[in-house]
Amino acid sequence: TIQRLKSIYLFSLVTSQTDDKSILTVHEEQPGKDEPSDEGVCNIQVQVDFGDSKDRKTFTVEEAVEAIGFGRFQWKLSMLTGVAWMADAMEMMLLSIVTPQLRCEWRLSSWKVAFITAIVFIGMMVSSSLWGNISDKYGRKLCLILCMLWTLHYGLLSAFAPVYSWILVLRCLVGFGLGGAPQSVTLYTEFLPIKSRGISIILLGVFWALGAVFEVLLAMVVMPTLGWKWLLAFSTFPLVVFAASCCWLPESARFDVLRGREDKALDTLKYIAAANGSSVPTGRLIANTQTERGRIRDLFIPEYRKTTLLVWLIWFCNAFSYYGIVLLTTELFQSGSACSGEWFCNLECNYLTIHDYVDLLWTTLAEFPGILVTLWMIDRIGRKKSMAICFLLFSVSILPLAVLTVFIFIARACITGGWQVAYVYTPEVFPTATRAIGIGTGSGMARVGALITPFIAQVLLKSSVYLTLSVYLICCLLGTVASLVLPMETTGRSLQESTQSTMEPKNMERPHGSETSGTGVDRYL
Repeated sequence: TIQRLKSIYLFSLVTSQTDDKSILTVHEEQPGKDEPSDEGVCNIQVQVDFGDSKDRKTFTVEEAVEAIGFGRFQWKLSMLTGVAWMADAMEMMLLSIVTPQLRCEWRLSSWKVAFITAIVFIGMMVSSSLWGNISDKYGRKLCLILCMLWTLHYGLLSAFAPVYSWILVLRCLVGFGLGGAPQSVTLYTEFLPIKSRGISIILLGVFWALGAVFEVLLAMVVMPTLGWKWLLAFSTFPLVVFAASCCWLPESARFDVLRGREDKALDTLKYIAAANGSSVPTGRLIANTQTERGRIRDLFIPEYRKTTLLVWLIWFCNAFSYYGIVLLTTELFQSGSACSGEWFCNLECNYLTIHDYVDLLWTTLAEFPGILVTLWMIDRIGRKKSMAICFLLFSVSILPLAVLTVFIFIARACITGGWQVAYVYTPEVFPTATRAIGIGTGSGMARVGALITPFIAQVLLKSSVYLTLSVYLICCLLGTVASLVLPMETTGRSLQESTQSTMEPKNMERPHGSETSGTGVDRYL
């Protein structure tokens, strides 16, 4: 019996000494093929800590980012991601300026004019989730560089579009590239300490406002002299700046850690600390790895299902209302007094004048006070209430829109602020493993709203002004409710790293390939 037991179970005790702990490994091995056995193979590792755990120091990426703080590195990253944000704004603002010109030059119907705007958002809607998936699987840096270079290429080509069909194809491809622009927020967020996160992302919206204002000023100079094709070409200038500077762009340390590249993550953190004149915490970097990343189904696990659906609705309402107010502004200016206080509005073909551009500039400047007010609110009353207030104020301002230009100013300020809060809230509420796909799918839902809004702002407006405005009123009231019932307030909350309840901790000083079998806490006894 003893011989049989010895032949079935062969024990091997191996003690290996590491830097501050001893590991006792017990292997249960299958006996040789000449020895009988009814048992399978079992491999058990027992790790016993003989050192004083209080003397060992470890830190996570979150703790390192907090210790390093906000400094020169974040300022440089703000500039570079801000340029990408500015390029996105210019391409969007371009739609409200070029489409009235094309209506007259090519004798287009209202439906065809609306479709020029809609086709851009179709491209963005199709690509938003795809870019988010690429960002979560292959990195934020790669995703952002690819989408910006794609947009630059097709943005320049669209300036040579000879006919209506070509402008549709090329602007759709521009929209496909722009679908990845929100990933700049993903990358930026993951380098920000908690106290600076809300303020920094809101201030990133200043670049969006600058892009919109710059586009109007550029149109005032270019459109009367050179025409819309030159405006399309000059509008790619921020993309050229980004392409020339993107080699500096770092990869997210959080993403590298989640993928198991701890050495690279630590190098990035040390580089940031050196740039900021600080240092990383002492000790070893502890990594939480998750092999499956960028899966849409992870957004619908029980903990996130309600949040995901409400975030999608909020993004939809923001885009539907924001682009609606942008398009309504030029449509109302172009129609002149025909739409003032009249239930039925027959829009005529009128080129935008310098006076119209000045009015458009004033309403675009509304984005700056919207950002400043949101900046004051976001950390005082929280993300949820800030979004709800912005939606509610937009609803109050939208009905008198046809009468007073000042209400256009107020409405645009409010919806700009609300959307900036959504850009703060979304990366905070989803973990690193699904953060990019969360923003990507939210952006995709926003493009659905943006896709629909031209047919309301440019087609339905021709029949009824107040019916059109009522649609936007109802939409933003829904956005108000969705913001208030969100299950989680993220103000002051650390960024979560993984969706898995059991994660695989890795020691920064342990060589790759030395990980043992088992997962989570079950490995360490």
